[in-house]
Amino acid sequence: MRVWRIAAIVIMGVGLGLGWNAASGRGFALGRNAFLLPGDTLQEVPADEAKRRLEQGALVLDVRGWEFYKMGHIPGSLNLPMEDFDRAFATLEPRLRGSFDIVVYCAGYGCEASHIVARQLKDKGVHAVILNEGWPAWEDAGYPIREGEQP
Repeated sequence: MRVWRIAAIVIMGVGLGLGWNAASGRGFALGRNAFLLPGDTLQEVPADEAKRRLEQGALVLDVRGWEFYKMGHIPGSLNLPMEDFDRAFATLEPRLRGSFDIVVYCAGYGCEASHIVARQLKDKGVHAVILNEGWPAWEDAGYPIREGEQP
């Protein structure tokens, strides 16, 4: 009997919390990506769309750190680490400005780096889309990966 009371209290608490979250207007965004800001024009694409774009010549940017890039990345992707954005952007700028289809990705599942870099690119006049859920989505889909320093 005691277990049922505890379960009922927990369920009621969760229900009231979710109700307050929805009704207050100040709650967490449960139905959309919390990294997309209100009025944001950033676009997210699923892994299959990113793969299709890559096959059609899109430039793919890995915004994780260099060590993570070397451990595994999307074949053909270039490293543009968020932590060193300005230096890396200066190096890649001619290629970025010459590309009309750019996909950025990061470590996924709570990683905001791809959103930050996409905004920084947008501020510099370069449009990019974001691989939704990043590197884990690519790996989970079973798409090819490459290890090492070469794109």
